[in-house]
Amino acid sequence: QVQLVESGGGLVQAGGSLRLSCAASGRTASSYAMGWFRQAPGKEREFVGWINWIGVSTNYADSVKGRFTISRDNAKNTVYLQMNSLKPEDTAVYYCAARSGGAIVVSSTGYDYWGQGTQVTVSS
Repeated sequence: QVQLVESGGGLVQAGGSLRLSCAASGRTASSYAMGWFRQAPGKEREFVGWINWIGVSTNYADSVKGRFTISRDNAKNTVYLQMNSLKPEDTAVYYCAARSGGAIVVSSTGYDYWGQGTQVTVSS
């Protein structure tokens, strides 16, 4: 079992930055690939980005490429989502998720464990 807890959300003006954290607990938490997803009101949950278990490989949705960066510190069992140049359309609840296996997976159904989410609101 892996438990995930996101933090760092909040209200920010357009053009600003936020860093989300996802703290993982569980004996093998650091061996899981991690994904970030987001869900805006009335919309489906969408893939934001992915990082492999060791942290050397990442993948991003086109909508955030060049603005968002995922990293991880396995010594702290924590994954980060650095969000820069935020836009109002980035407003959503952001979730981290964990999956075993090394493949890049952009579908939410491919993840085994989920956090409770953290709200990010970007004002114009």
